[in-house]
Amino acid sequence: MSSAMPSTTINNQSHQPTAEQIQVLSIASAFAYQIWESRTTSCQTFLRSYPLDQTLTRQQIDDLIQDYTLDDNYQLGDETTVMRGLRNLRNLLMMRWIWQDALRMIELEQLTDELSEFADGCIDFAKDYTYRQLVTQYGKPTFIDDKGVKRVDDMAIMAMGKLGAHELNLSSDIDLIFVHQARGETDGDKAQGTRCIDNKRFMTRLGQGIIKLLDNCTADGFVFRVDMRLRPWGDGSDLAIHLSALQKYFANHGRAWERFAWLKARVVGQISPPFYDELQALIRPFVFRYYVDYSAFSALREMKSLIQNQVAQREDLDNIKLGAGGIRDIEFIVQAFQLIYGGRHPQLQVKSCLQAMMALCELEYLEYSTYEQLQAAYRFLRRLEHGIQAINDQQTQRLPNDEHWQYNLACTLGFETWDALLTTLNLHRENVNVPFERMVTERQVPDQEDTELDHANLDEQIAQLDTVLTEQNRAQLQTFWQSKMVANLSEEARTRLDDAYPVIVHALLAHQEQQQLANSALPRLINLLEAICRRSIYLVMIAENPNATVELIPMLSASPWIANELARYPVLLDTFLQQRYRHLPDKLELHDILRQRLLRVEPDDEEELLSVLRLFKKNQVLAVAASDVLAERPIMKVSDSLTYIAAVVLEAALERAFAELVKRYGYPIAQNGDPVTEADCGFAIIGYGKLGGLELSYSSDLDLVFLHKIKEQGMTTGEKSVSGMKFAARLAQKLMTYLNTQTRDGRAYEIDMRLRPSGNAGMMVVSCHAFETYQREKAWAWEHQALVRARAICGDKRVTALFCDIRRTILALPRTLDEVRTEVTSMRIKMQKHLGTSQWQQQAGKFHLKQDAGGIIDIEFLAQFVVLAYSHKYPSLTKWSDNVRIFEEVALLGIWEEQVCQDLTDAYLRIRAATHQLALAEQSLLVDELLWTETRALVQAQWQHLMGVSSREEE
Repeated sequence: MSSAMPSTTINNQSHQPTAEQIQVLSIASAFAYQIWESRTTSCQTFLRSYPLDQTLTRQQIDDLIQDYTLDDNYQLGDETTVMRGLRNLRNLLMMRWIWQDALRMIELEQLTDELSEFADGCIDFAKDYTYRQLVTQYGKPTFIDDKGVKRVDDMAIMAMGKLGAHELNLSSDIDLIFVHQARGETDGDKAQGTRCIDNKRFMTRLGQGIIKLLDNCTADGFVFRVDMRLRPWGDGSDLAIHLSALQKYFANHGRAWERFAWLKARVVGQISPPFYDELQALIRPFVFRYYVDYSAFSALREMKSLIQNQVAQREDLDNIKLGAGGIRDIEFIVQAFQLIYGGRHPQLQVKSCLQAMMALCELEYLEYSTYEQLQAAYRFLRRLEHGIQAINDQQTQRLPNDEHWQYNLACTLGFETWDALLTTLNLHRENVNVPFERMVTERQVPDQEDTELDHANLDEQIAQLDTVLTEQNRAQLQTFWQSKMVANLSEEARTRLDDAYPVIVHALLAHQEQQQLANSALPRLINLLEAICRRSIYLVMIAENPNATVELIPMLSASPWIANELARYPVLLDTFLQQRYRHLPDKLELHDILRQRLLRVEPDDEEELLSVLRLFKKNQVLAVAASDVLAERPIMKVSDSLTYIAAVVLEAALERAFAELVKRYGYPIAQNGDPVTEADCGFAIIGYGKLGGLELSYSSDLDLVFLHKIKEQGMTTGEKSVSGMKFAARLAQKLMTYLNTQTRDGRAYEIDMRLRPSGNAGMMVVSCHAFETYQREKAWAWEHQALVRARAICGDKRVTALFCDIRRTILALPRTLDEVRTEVTSMRIKMQKHLGTSQWQQQAGKFHLKQDAGGIIDIEFLAQFVVLAYSHKYPSLTKWSDNVRIFEEVALLGIWEEQVCQDLTDAYLRIRAATHQLALAEQSLLVDELLWTETRALVQAQWQHLMGVSSREEE
């Protein structure tokens, strides 16, 4: 490090910085220097009262907040005045903190403490300011306690993450959770000009008001970015939760990773002692277990795997938080020990990472040398993080790419050169990586009965493999080893390939012994190796997971689709090697998995958001495919899993898109005149076709319709407001961008919107009223057929409930049997003419499993026919959107014979299973007719029997 240190001497008379110190600021921060340059007089006045060589107390911070929110008459200002004042104060304080840090006039703990105290002060002020305004409109929120006494409801603001631990950095967002005491209503009285509303709405508006004061970006900037994603159920849930709901959530749904989050939870400001005690009584046992918490080990192992997989995906050495050996790894080490042992050792129940680290050392859970290395790395990385964020006041942990700012950052941190900074950084990273790798490790070892995998036996195994492989495959393997790609590998990558090769050879031999299919697997394996050699961390995964690699090879021989997905997206290999396909998560688990991944994405990082959505979908779909290959689950369970994956992705995309637009435009107005909320966003996604009918396959597109219940002419609540119609349209467009955009990770899903009212000529999103009017007055008969398979997927529960009512009403309209039979038959004939097999294909003995007479479309049309023809008499037929349960209901009601319904169901499931297997084999649905004669004849006979039309008439 450089011996030259910036002068810390301040002009004692004026408390003004010297020219040398101004030069230090210009080197450290373009953002802070611009404030100094553009507002020099204001900055000088500010520094005269709060010099750089002095610290700030909480009282001084509170006084500043009070002073800067007054109007010209020294009265508390209106909302615009308050927002401007808080932002101006924030800019002056940021300039001062950045300057102090660059001059090394402030210790790390003092800086993070002052930043956190300022955040606390702003939150306290925003809560008090918004509360007063709401009380004038609605009165005070009240509830009846367990003794029957009426009490005023209060909201605790829980600071999470860095703010909870008083470790806020220079450009941190603040993670908050709002908790109020109980259900109830305000004491509003029309006679006094106030309106009574329930406590949930009051607390939601209180939360929205706090977020607006702090988070909204105006011409003056922002105060703090507010992140609410850690609240129970995450995005799309109520902004505030009451105590009993929080208790139920912790008891029934709280996950291990949420214990990590709540470990740092802290109440901001003052609440009543009984309320505080109730909160702590919920949080403490959720986070800490009295006995040593060995149950946490598997969850911690999963979290560590998630971290490692993300590092492997990113290969992002420039990120000092998320990269290997970064801040996140240190926090994981410390918090893992806290979770496991904190229940027995109260001294571990602290928020601060450094304090917890010291306690772990004192309790001898960390060796002193490890403690010294970790705390030194933590201090260095946090100071480096401050230096990075100071440059442009951006919430980033990525090292600058620009040589100018690399040099400036090195100078600010006391290094002569950028390379010198990187050398120190890499030393700290390595010191962190060693204990991180030791944490909750579960490295695989080969099964005892397996052949030895060491290099000494490799020649013998290769010779054995040569006798198994065809001449063509031997040549292909030799070509791989002699290729330029292998020759040009780095020394590290070549070593990793050599280490993985014995495992690969062993796995091929094992596959040959079990299934005699090594020759089918080898070409696909070589494609995979070519894809992963340049991202050689995946070779390490293969070398360290020999048993899983033995399981991987049969997947490659069984399914070219799986093999191609792995070769195109090697990051998916981790799912296979951890054999997650042995357990397919249900919808709630899927929601939790995706939520964990999305919490690691910064709110404004759209590129990373798209990547996470795509890789989540591909990982989960691939796991389902592997399970399908193993024939471990029936076809309906497979389709359910694929449908759940799509629903979870759609829900997450809607929540994120809604949050993004609210940040930009404010909340739209619902049709009842109140602003919508996160939980009741006024928008819903409806699934048609395979998604609606719970029969998604591996490459199915999604047929979607978007509905809203927003006041179309009403303006949103934001400073930059738009009409409700424009908000809904932009929300639909944003959703399409999230789902449909082609990135390096592919698309999340292909989206088909042609089933919306008026098809491609119609609006992207329509109101529920317009949708109902269209269905009643303009929809074609085939659109009512499509409605049979429609189902609400996610969104505002009021909108989805209204859609279900509309669907039920439309499907149950009186129709005659002949009318429905004619319409359905006519549509079936049109479809077969356009999409069925050609005459020469029929002559060649080919049968299209989906489109030809006797295929799956015939069965689907029979289900749609019976719903449309009989629902006016039997309304329960409208309950289901999937064919299997429709046929069950038809049999139950006695409309058709039970055997007829069972035969159709069996034929449907048989054909569906075949379409899945063909998709995994990347083969066409055009198959040999002789293999399907019996099934086809059965379906055609039932069609003729039930529809009264010969299948030949279709042809």
